[in-house]
Amino acid sequence: MQIMVSACLLGQKCKYNGGDNFNEKAAAFISGHEVISVCPEVAGGLPVPRVPCEIVNGEVINRAGESRDAEFRRGAEKCLTLAKKHNIDMAILQSRSPSCGVKQIYDGTFSGRLIEGSGVFASLLMENDFRVIDVEDIENKGKPYDN
Repeated sequence: MQIMVSACLLGQKCKYNGGDNFNEKAAAFISGHEVISVCPEVAGGLPVPRVPCEIVNGEVINRAGESRDAEFRRGAEKCLTLAKKHNIDMAILQSRSPSCGVKQIYDGTFSGRLIEGSGVFASLLMENDFRVIDVEDIENKGKPYDN
């Protein structure tokens, strides 16, 4: 099985704040499978660390009010190309991210409020009929969230 995984979940320090979201359950779940690690934001040319971003009216904006939409979309397209090249069976993505959020994202006010929705990369994968799982649903191994 070929599984694409948000790089931050594997301990790569690519989060906006320079940290990671290492997830033991995800690491255990992917053990023994071919793993393709991606960070769409870095793939799109954004630095680490970077000003946090949220989706505002369909556009990715950072907290300083600057559009980072082009970088997010470029990175999502690059990672989609990888997903197609490797013919992945599924993607396990970081919750609530403006790139990788599967079920929820922040509401665009930088206040910590969540809304239903998907990040740029997660949406692109789902539009291309890839199976996408929110990392928080790994505990439900037999019943992951499916698009």
